[in-house]
Amino acid sequence: MKQYKAIFLALTSAALLFGCSKDEAALDTEYPTIDISLGDAFPKQCSVLQRGEKYIFKAYLSDNVQLGAVSVDIHHNFDQHTHSTEVNDCSLDPVKKPVKPFLLIQSFPIPAGLKTYQTNAEITVPADVDPGDYHFMIRLTDKEGWQTIKGLSIKIR
Repeated sequence: MKQYKAIFLALTSAALLFGCSKDEAALDTEYPTIDISLGDAFPKQCSVLQRGEKYIFKAYLSDNVQLGAVSVDIHHNFDQHTHSTEVNDCSLDPVKKPVKPFLLIQSFPIPAGLKTYQTNAEITVPADVDPGDYHFMIRLTDKEGWQTIKGLSIKIR
């Protein structure tokens, strides 16, 4: 019986001594950031876009370790719904039913290995879509899978 206790003690000691390494990589537990506060960022809260025009989506993205992917979701807000990231300080048009709303869900590539990146992606608003209130949702995911969402209210005229 003493032999089993000695083996158990030896295995437990070895696990404690060699099981934890100080050289292990630190886990990334921070969310990436989306910055649209700089002067040339677009769109911003309450931006007005014109049908049939092209715009450059410009946001400043960063992460403490490595960026992964960014996507945009533009959808109508004719029913005046909200998103938890949104700051509702834009005036809303009356509630209406969509006939031909603009819908865009698109990913934009981020080169591998970057901690910071500025988007510079062209978005075209079709000339024949319903004018009115829309949401411009930006989703940024870092390499570990942490995601940040920024929701903006915009208008299409």
